[in-house]
Amino acid sequence: MGKSSKDKRDAYYRLAKEQGWRARSAFKLLQLDEEFNLFENVTRVVDLCAAPGSWSQVLSRVLIKGEKFGRSAWQDREAKLRQHMLNIVPSDEAPGQEKKPGSGDDASPKEQPQPRQDVKIVSIDLQPISPLPGIITLRADITHPATVPLLLKALDPDYDPNSMDPQASQPVDLVISDGAPDVTGLHDLDIYVQSQLLFAALNLALCVLKPGGKFVAKIFRGRNVDLLYAQLKIFFEKVYVAKPRSSRASSVEAFIVCINFRPPKGFKASLAEPLGVGSRLPEMLAARNASAPTTAPVLMQNHDTGAWDTRPVRTTRTTDEDGICEVEVDDLCPEPRDKDTRWIAPFVACGDLSAFDSDASYKLPDDHVSLDPVQPPTAPPYKRAIELRRANGGAYGKPPGK
Repeated sequence: MGKSSKDKRDAYYRLAKEQGWRARSAFKLLQLDEEFNLFENVTRVVDLCAAPGSWSQVLSRVLIKGEKFGRSAWQDREAKLRQHMLNIVPSDEAPGQEKKPGSGDDASPKEQPQPRQDVKIVSIDLQPISPLPGIITLRADITHPATVPLLLKALDPDYDPNSMDPQASQPVDLVISDGAPDVTGLHDLDIYVQSQLLFAALNLALCVLKPGGKFVAKIFRGRNVDLLYAQLKIFFEKVYVAKPRSSRASSVEAFIVCINFRPPKGFKASLAEPLGVGSRLPEMLAARNASAPTTAPVLMQNHDTGAWDTRPVRTTRTTDEDGICEVEVDDLCPEPRDKDTRWIAPFVACGDLSAFDSDASYKLPDDHVSLDPVQPPTAPPYKRAIELRRANGGAYGKPPGK
């Protein structure tokens, strides 16, 4: 969020600096919370790909400091407005009205920050993260199997890193990930790399989430993104695709919101075997095909067209105690009207319609004063490139003869 950023006229960029957020992405998490109430009954959170720490900053202010943003702040404003309209509260406590001088800090208990008990937040990223109150930061790679013991040790100090159990003894309520690769401009490649990063975040989340937990991650919407939704639906009861208003409409970026974690029976997560299968998938498919009953094509009539065609079927023979053989025929090719049946994830737009448009430019007031970044970059990716350029004499190289 430097002054030379090309997005310096972006409304959410400027609003983030005015409100003290490290990056404009904080509004994305807040708007997701407005829609899905992500922070309800949440005390243990893991933030993946957290740098520069804007999402961790939201968690710190909401869970540790007890400040109200997102849905809880909106509900409080609505409650105060209803109470004022019904004359339940005095007019001097109406929303938006300033206190009288000398009234002191005798606000009602509901208006005081209410920190939550036993809060634990762990943030992970390859880039260093400046410290935040109450946040445990780890500098690690979420795609590496060695990250799981580090995370489990941070969540539970009594965890033995030498144990082979990748499951957390003290699971978390929420796992969030705002990570994305360095885009190349080749959309198909960027979408593929982003999907692999999301699978790494999901597989790590499966190790630490408790039943009923939530998972939120950034995705790039592409041609075959429905397959990703279907895979997530295996582990979660509800899966939504959300587009916050602070996310530019011109971007393929969106967020997958998964509610109510319910792993399949017998599932055990591990980074060595992504999604519980890993490299054993070809062997499992071969074994399944070998154990399947023999199929043979038969002549069957199409119920829609009335035409007769050859279709593969599976026959199952059972013999009862009287020696009578019963043959059951199962059609392996369903009717054409069923072959395109698929589950489609709901698409939800998040954020108040009265909020700023992230794709629009707004005129600054005449008395505007430029603000400094809330958190300067600790180790920007371009730092090494700048050092090499300076060593070579600048953008055009060293002069001849030197």
